[in-house]
Amino acid sequence: MNAAGPEARSAAAQDDAPRSLLIEIGTEELPPAGLPVLSRALTDHVVKGLADAGIPHGKVRSFATPRRLAVLIAACSARAPDRSVLRRGPPVANSFDAAGAPTQAARAFAASCGVEVAALTRLTTDKGAWLSFAGTEHGAATTAAIGPILNQAIAALPIAKRMRWGARKTEFVRPVHWIVLLFGDEVVPVEVLGLRADRITRGHRFHAPGPIVLTGAASYETRLRRAKVIADFALRRESIRSGVTALAAELGGKALIETDLLDEVTALVEWPVPLAGRYEQRFLALPREVVIATVQDHQRYFPVEGSAGSLAGWFITVSNIASRDPDTVRAGNERVVRPRLSDAAFFWEQDRKLSLEEQTAKLAGVTFQTRLGSYADKTQRVRALANEIGERIAAGPDVDRAAQLAKADLMTSMVGEFPELQGTMGRYYAAAQGESETVCLAIEDQYRPRYSGDALPRAKTGQALALADKLDTLVGIFAIDQKPTGAKDPFGLRRAALGILRILLEGGLDLDLYALAGRSAAAQPVQRESAADEVFSFLMERLRGLLLERGDGTTTEMVDAVFSVGARSPLDIDARLQALRQFLTVPEAPILAAANKRIANILKKAELDVGIVVASDAFSEAAEHGLHRALLEARAPLEDAMRRRAYGETLSLLARMRGPIDAFFAEVMVMDEDLALRRNRLALLREVRRAFGGVADLSRLPG
Repeated sequence: MNAAGPEARSAAAQDDAPRSLLIEIGTEELPPAGLPVLSRALTDHVVKGLADAGIPHGKVRSFATPRRLAVLIAACSARAPDRSVLRRGPPVANSFDAAGAPTQAARAFAASCGVEVAALTRLTTDKGAWLSFAGTEHGAATTAAIGPILNQAIAALPIAKRMRWGARKTEFVRPVHWIVLLFGDEVVPVEVLGLRADRITRGHRFHAPGPIVLTGAASYETRLRRAKVIADFALRRESIRSGVTALAAELGGKALIETDLLDEVTALVEWPVPLAGRYEQRFLALPREVVIATVQDHQRYFPVEGSAGSLAGWFITVSNIASRDPDTVRAGNERVVRPRLSDAAFFWEQDRKLSLEEQTAKLAGVTFQTRLGSYADKTQRVRALANEIGERIAAGPDVDRAAQLAKADLMTSMVGEFPELQGTMGRYYAAAQGESETVCLAIEDQYRPRYSGDALPRAKTGQALALADKLDTLVGIFAIDQKPTGAKDPFGLRRAALGILRILLEGGLDLDLYALAGRSAAAQPVQRESAADEVFSFLMERLRGLLLERGDGTTTEMVDAVFSVGARSPLDIDARLQALRQFLTVPEAPILAAANKRIANILKKAELDVGIVVASDAFSEAAEHGLHRALLEARAPLEDAMRRRAYGETLSLLARMRGPIDAFFAEVMVMDEDLALRRNRLALLREVRRAFGGVADLSRLPG
C-alpha cells in the first residue's frame, strides 16, 4: 500500500479541520412573543442532534430577529470520531458444517460486517465460543448528518399551530423564504422545509433589501450588521435598553422599562432606533396606570417619568428604521397615541357618572362561568367567605364593603378597554366616590399577587378579599370538574393557589385551608362531594413545591414527615417544618428517627387491637418501667408545648426520651412468646409513637 504524499496528507488534514457551522432559517415576520422560545428550542435540538451523532464542537450562539432564526457553532468537527466495535455473531458450533464449510448463519454475519468469513475471529468465554468481528466504525461526516439533524430539530419546535404557504406541503410557524447552511465556506446541499440550502441571506427589509452572499459561516454576524441587522437577540435587547435609557436621560427623566415590553420590542425590530415623542399635558390628569397602559401596553412605547416620579408627558418608541426624517416618524407616533389617550379620558369622565353600586347592579347580567352563575352570584359568595376570613384574621369592619364593590369596575368602559386595569380602576373610582382608603386598597389588592414575585395585599382587608376571591374560583372550577390538566390552566388556578399560599405564609395568617375550602364548596351552585378535598390536595401540592424551592435545606422526607400529621394551616405546617429542621441538627435526631421507624414497622406488622391499653403493673423489666415513667413525666409538658405550638420546645422534650428508648430496645424483647407481655409492650410503643407524632412523623425521616 503506497503512502500518500505530503500534499495529499495536508489536503486531507485541511478537509477534516474543525470549521464554523451556520444554520439560518429566513422567514416572514415571526410572532414576537414566541421568538426567544423558538430560538432556544432550535439551538437546543441542533446541539442535541450533534451530541447524539458524536460530533464535537465549540461555542454555540443563537440568533433571532423578526425575520430569522439562526445557530452558529464554532469549531465544529468535520466528522464524529471513529470508534472500535466488537460484534458477536453465531456460536462456532452453528457456523460450520461437518466438512468445515461456513453455514448460512456464518456467511450472513460476515456479510453484515462487510468481510469474508475467513476474516472473522473467535470469541471464547466460559459460556462458549462465537464468531466475532473486531473493526472500526467510521464516524459520521458532519455534512451528511446535519441535514437530518436540522429537519428533526425543526419538527420538534414548540409551535402551537403550523401553517402552509403557496403550493408547498411543508409547515412552519411562518412562511420560509430562504435557508442558509454553511460548513466553513461550503454550502451543505440539503433540502430543508422544501428549500435547497444556499449561502444567500437577507439584510434589513428596507435598509438592505438585496441578497447577501456569505463567503463563510464565521462572517455571518458581521455581514448582517453591515446590512443593518443586529442578529443577536441579547445584544439587540441591550442596545434598545441602553438607547431608551439614554434618550430619557436627555429629556431629564427616567424611562419605565418593563421586561416583557423590552423583550417584545426586541422581537419586533432588527435595527432599533429610539425616538422620543410627546402627548398633551392634559392627559397627565388621568390615573397614572391608565396613561401607562395606553402608551406601554397598547402602543408598545416606553413611558418616561420626571425626576419627581410623576409622568413627564414623554414617551420613547423604538423604530425599525433609521429614517432620514425622524420628525415625521415622531409625529406619526404622536398622532397614533393621541386618540387612544382621548378615548381613555372620555372613559374616565363617563365612568364616574355612575356610582360603584350602580355598576355592581349590572353584574347580574354578566356570566362568570355558565354553571357557576353571574358575577353577582360570585360577589355574594366571595362576600360571605371574605367576612368569615376577615373575622378570623381581625381584618376590621371594611371587609364587607370592599367585597360588595370588588367587581364593580368590571362594568366600566375603562376596564372594558383596558382589562389589565381591573381592580386598579376600582380603587380610583372608589376613592372618587369617597370610600375609605382601606376599601379602595382592598378593591385593587383582591387580584394580588397577579404573578410570581408580585406584591401582596397591603392590609388585612385586602388579604381577606383576595383569599376569598381566589378560593371561590378554585373551589368553583373544581366543583364543575374543570381542574388544570397538563399545560392547560385557562382559569389560572395554579397562579391562584400560589397566591393563596403566599398571602398566608408571608402575611403570617394562620387559617385552616381545608375548613375554608369546605365553606366555599358548600356555597357553590354545583355541589360535588369531593371538591373541597381535591382543592385542599391541590393547594398542598403547591405548598410542597414552595417549601422545597426555598433553598433552606428542606428535604422531601422532612416535608413528608410534617404533612403526614394532617396539619391544615400552611403557616402551621411551615412552623413545624422550621422546628423539625432545627431539631435535625441535634445528635439525638437520627437515633430517634431510626427508633421511630423501628416502632412504626413493629406496630404495622403486629396489628394491635385499639382497645388494648398499657398496664403498668404488667411490666416485668426495669426498662419498661423507665420508658413508661419517662412518657408520663413528659406528657403534660408536651401537651402544653403543643397547645402553644411551641414545636421546637416539643421536639426538645422528645429528644430527652432517647435514653429510655435505647434502654427499652436493648433490654426488652417486644415480641415475647407470652401474648399478654407482648401486647402490653406493643401498647407502650404505641404510646411512644403517639407522643412523637405530634409535630411530625419522625419515622419518615432517614435514620
